[in-house]
Amino acid sequence: MSSEQQKTVDLTTLSAQQLADVKSQLEQELEHLSQSFQKLRAAQSKFKECIGTIVKTFQGENKGKSILVPLTSSLYVPGVIEDVETVMVDIGTGYYIEKKPKDAIAFYENKVSTLQKNLVDLETIVNGKMGNLRMVEEILRQKVMSSAPNVA
Repeated sequence: MSSEQQKTVDLTTLSAQQLADVKSQLEQELEHLSQSFQKLRAAQSKFKECIGTIVKTFQGENKGKSILVPLTSSLYVPGVIEDVETVMVDIGTGYYIEKKPKDAIAFYENKVSTLQKNLVDLETIVNGKMGNLRMVEEILRQKVMSSAPNVA
């Protein structure tokens, strides 16, 4: 449903139970968005790490040097740098392409930039949801306080 089709609801007209349901839904959405934010940050960090590795590894003086080549996140095998003019770049879903180091760096910098834009957009959404949650919590608190019996 697009934002134009969504209708606004006056929160003060909702019952305490309905407000609690809205609060719960907002909390779940915030949890999901926060997890997504962390995953985007982690991906951005990995791309930055790739840039650093290319800068350090693919220089002329490193040709013929021994390195450890990662096969998985915890398994490395010994290798030798034979070619400092090209690098294999993981472009996703198990596909690799050969690029010159400067082109590979540009590729990863583009990924980092795109993720940064997504993070900014996501942060705006999270802040909006947090504002909505605070509003719901405040109205819920007021409803609970007004329905509580007055003790003298």
